Amino acid sequence: MSGFAVVYNKKDRLELESMFRLIQHRGPYLSGIFEDKRIAMAQNYLIGDISGNPDAVLAGGDTQVPAFNATYPELRICYDGQMGNWQELAPAYKIPDGPFREERLLLQLYQNHGQSMFSHLNDAVFAFVISDGENLFAARDLLGIKTLFYGWKNTRLYFASELKSLVEITDDVHEFPPGHYMDGSGTLFRFAELPQSPPEIIKDDPDEITATIRDIIQRSFNNRVDFNVVTGSLLSGGIDSSVIAWLASAAYKEKFGNEQRLKTFALGVGESEDIKCARLMADHIDSDHHELIVDLDQILAVLPEVIRCLESFDPSLVRSSVANYLISKYAKEQKIDVLLSGEGGDEVFCGYLYLKEFPTEELFARQMECIAFLHNNASLRLDRMNLCNSIRVVTPLISGELLNYAMTLPPEYKQKPDGDHKIEKWIFRKAFENELPEEIVWRLKQEFSQGSGSADVLPIYFEEIFEDDELSAAQTDFPMVRSKEELYYFNIFKEHFGSGRAIDTVGQWIRL
Repeated sequence: MSGFAVVYNKKDRLELESMFRLIQHRGPYLSGIFEDKRIAMAQNYLIGDISGNPDAVLAGGDTQVPAFNATYPELRICYDGQMGNWQELAPAYKIPDGPFREERLLLQLYQNHGQSMFSHLNDAVFAFVISDGENLFAARDLLGIKTLFYGWKNTRLYFASELKSLVEITDDVHEFPPGHYMDGSGTLFRFAELPQSPPEIIKDDPDEITATIRDIIQRSFNNRVDFNVVTGSLLSGGIDSSVIAWLASAAYKEKFGNEQRLKTFALGVGESEDIKCARLMADHIDSDHHELIVDLDQILAVLPEVIRCLESFDPSLVRSSVANYLISKYAKEQKIDVLLSGEGGDEVFCGYLYLKEFPTEELFARQMECIAFLHNNASLRLDRMNLCNSIRVVTPLISGELLNYAMTLPPEYKQKPDGDHKIEKWIFRKAFENELPEEIVWRLKQEFSQGSGSADVLPIYFEEIFEDDELSAAQTDFPMVRSKEELYYFNIFKEHFGSGRAIDTVGQWIRL
């Protein structure tokens, strides 16, 4: 989760520096600027974002960024991403290990395959810009897990990891659509899209399926987590974060010794459900557990900064982001460089409670609809609330292999009928029921904001500070504002990003 800014066509160093200054938090460890012909590119990195061994950079390795492949030194890449299939691709393309290995591999793929390179990136999340000084090639992954924006001013084209960099320069701003690439003319081309119909359903029995799920998740974890920098794990006490913390604790003890304890972090508004369940799970895995207990006043105090960093006013997203921001900030104070997260489990295994309202035959279509919301909603929280505190977050459940496999599972295994009810993520729970406490495995799904308690206190508070006619007046000009709570967030958003095209970049969740 590094950051970058790019100016293309009539490059302007001062504009680039102005844009880049606003995302310093995304990479205080290492940064650089490259200029050539029509391009100016700026890249920064957190210590955990230098793919390969970051210690090699400290030891005097090549620190030129934006990165390049020595075989094609004219090509430079600005990149934010993570490749789950690095170990599989690197030998095939003769890419040695070391700093910036993913960047070097991407440049090799681009050199060899051009716009067809994406067929090799089905287990990667990414946003990048590649240029030889004259030409340009920019892209964003299919799910939009990595954030990217672009904008225009006259004939000049701008790219940045965060919206705030662009509104500094121009009002003509846009979200870079997921699953697309762009050439130097500014034309967008789709390279992938979510499936419109389900694949063939596998016939394996549940025991075979759960074994495969465990195997895929373990492999995804191993490919993404190495503990080369100080690493901790978020732990809400839900099934997703508990599985990741369980895997991480075992790997941590294996690497550093059985007496060593992984740091885990939980947040709650008072004695919330998350706090209680996280304690139970922390005891189960013998982690060095940290709790942050907050109240309404602390939440209200950070809301303006959360919305500025988040670049959204969606109520559901803001509520969960407040909790994420506070626990990430706390983890940084504990010297953590990388946080592990269970993000992605609800999208992969149909965990959202509203999905229970639909018949089984609709589940696949609704799952794809849910995944399509990621790029300008949940992905922002994942990115912004950690990066604003200069922490990298790693999400082993966001895996192309895992998603592709889960789509082949019978829908009734993801939303399991149980009398008059359904059990969400049933097959995922079954996969780990012998490893985790029963209270964790079968705990009802709650959004981060619900489990932590922020979803309870914020809507009530804003209902009392706005009059009905204030909301009605705002909706006359901005009909997308759906509640008094959202109006409060929207007003803060406008202060930072204006009321023009920046509003169009905001994704709104289907439920308040």
